[in-house]
Amino acid sequence: MANTSSPEPSNFQKYGVPFYAVAWVPNNYIRLDPKSEDDQKEDQPNRNDDRNYVVLAGGGGEGRSGIPNAVVLSEFDLSSNSLSHQPVVKHGTHSDLPYRMAVHPGGEGLVCSFPNCCRWFEWDGEHGSEGHKLGVKQSQKELTLLQDVDQQLALAFNDEGSVLASGGENGNLKVFKWPSMEIILNEAKAHPSVKDLDFRLMDFLSPDGKLLVSLGGGGCRVWDVTSSTAVASLPKGNDEMFCACRFSQTNEKNLVLYTATVTGKGGSIVTWNTTTWKRISSKSVVRDTILSFDVSADGKFLACGTTEGDVIIINSTSMRIHQVIKKAHLGFVTAMRFSPDSRALASASLDSSARVTIVEEAKEKRKCRPYLSK
Repeated sequence: MANTSSPEPSNFQKYGVPFYAVAWVPNNYIRLDPKSEDDQKEDQPNRNDDRNYVVLAGGGGEGRSGIPNAVVLSEFDLSSNSLSHQPVVKHGTHSDLPYRMAVHPGGEGLVCSFPNCCRWFEWDGEHGSEGHKLGVKQSQKELTLLQDVDQQLALAFNDEGSVLASGGENGNLKVFKWPSMEIILNEAKAHPSVKDLDFRLMDFLSPDGKLLVSLGGGGCRVWDVTSSTAVASLPKGNDEMFCACRFSQTNEKNLVLYTATVTGKGGSIVTWNTTTWKRISSKSVVRDTILSFDVSADGKFLACGTTEGDVIIINSTSMRIHQVIKKAHLGFVTAMRFSPDSRALASASLDSSARVTIVEEAKEKRKCRPYLSK
């Protein structure tokens, strides 16, 4: 528990930067030198599978508050359940606040949004006797069509990294081919403002993964990126506000869409059929407001971060609470992301803290309980 009366756990660290974004580095795909694929495969067994990197972004914005703006890289060791005490890298961005972030799934780098542009960052580092030491640096490559734009509040790559979506504070939704940045969808007023984006998973039913869900201004829409058209507009319930969206698959391998919603009574998870776009179910999970949301890659777990600093992990089959870390952070939980192997959950907060929570193994006779925060 993150409090001042007892020592902080090793999986919780403060890095002096209020965070707005967090992601895992796909280090299995990163190349720091021009070795051939065969050489890379030979190196693979020597890598420490318990060594992972988490990348975070945030800061104090413009002004002379003394709070830095930075992209921060931290190392997480799964075997010891510990985050590095100091950042591996803290790449300062001067007076510009990096607000949102999308990591390329193929290890090419990451896109960060700033107040009036987006910038591309590349992984940097070197190989040594103990493996590779990772870093991050701003690339000389310019994302020309994302220069001199309104603040981008949402960024997302599709699973294969061939498409990038970007949603602005002004409601403009753009989808680009990557890396050519050729525009394939440009919707000026997709929402009053675009707050979240997610691509449909690549699977045997949808091998191209070209469905995109966008969310903002209380509404949620689904787009066919191939035809550049909207295919569904999801209706809200009474007193309901959509706050996050993720595609996933059930244990039966059926594709579903989850939306995290907020009402006057707290936060709920709504499950949608991805063929009819009708509601399958709605489950109240927390009495606080949900600020961040994610779904594990294997589809078994959902996670919510709240205004009270709590982190909640939910069993997607039963929709019951699997794990709760109360006061995981002292401030709002602004971002969270499951690791690619679904074994851990990274979360970040405005209190300048980062935390990694190892997902507990399910127990057959475990009593799942509703989460009551107040």
